[in-house]
Amino acid sequence: MADLKKGDEVTWKSHGGTAHGTVEKKQTSDTTVKGHTVRASKDDPQFIVKSDNGGKAAHKADALKKA
Repeated sequence: MADLKKGDEVTWKSHGGTAHGTVEKKQTSDTTVKGHTVRASKDDPQFIVKSDNGGKAAHKADALKKA
């Protein structure tokens, strides 16, 4: 799902359930989210998402679905 962009509403699997949130940015370089290193590149980007409960996480495009 490479057509994700900032502001898109998405869902993903989380702890046996489904989480909901909003794409904040497409990450194309290494970064840190909540103390965890996120490996990303232009060829293998990750998406920084803010969940509806306020947490932030990074996910690969294939883990996200448009809501």
